[in-house]
Amino acid sequence: MAKVLFIVSGATYWGLKDGTRHATGYWAEEFAMPYRKITEAGHEVVVGTPGGVIPNVDMMSLRPSMAGGEDRALELENIIRSAEVMRRPLKLSDVRLEDYDAVYLPGGHGPMADLAWDADAGRLLTAQLASGNPLFIVCHGPSAMLATRIHGESPFKGYRVTCFTNEEEEGVGLASRVTWLLETDLQEKVGVEFSRGPVWEPYLVEDRNLVTGQNPASAAVLADRLLGILK
Repeated sequence: MAKVLFIVSGATYWGLKDGTRHATGYWAEEFAMPYRKITEAGHEVVVGTPGGVIPNVDMMSLRPSMAGGEDRALELENIIRSAEVMRRPLKLSDVRLEDYDAVYLPGGHGPMADLAWDADAGRLLTAQLASGNPLFIVCHGPSAMLATRIHGESPFKGYRVTCFTNEEEEGVGLASRVTWLLETDLQEKVGVEFSRGPVWEPYLVEDRNLVTGQNPASAAVLADRLLGILK
């Protein structure tokens, strides 16, 4: 049995250009589907958040219109309700990476509000990348790569990466309202080699031990790839 660390945002809102607060958190599908697949395969999941706060699900991700229908929304909600690990997260500052076989970061806009600036998240990503052990990140999760920079340099520079695209951000109506865009900043401030697929379709990029997924639809595919490695 493997042990997988989920680094999850603890944010509840994201500040927009006009000073308003956009309610946010982690995206339901991006936690729930990998969690179910990994635990049903017999592996253990441990959750870590900044300060050990209990993660907040973005309620928009549980709307039937966003989740893929009423049944799908209920399925995601039931998985989250049953996940006791979400109610007793570790502090990221207390995490010992040697205790885990893999690391996974779900998205939602939450990571844009906290993980992108969190020193512990940056330290853990840097160490996991250097270890050669699996590092899987989806959607807005790659925002944590910004926290790996020291004097403007990131160990992720030159890696092939995908994330929630500017086009998809426009699709949800936020591109013109936010203070920064993930696709843009990953290229300009981290120096990644960006790659993308069609909007809203599953898309993975694998570069050494780093595997990134573009959007919520990529989370389940990411989990399947991780299970293939953990076997």
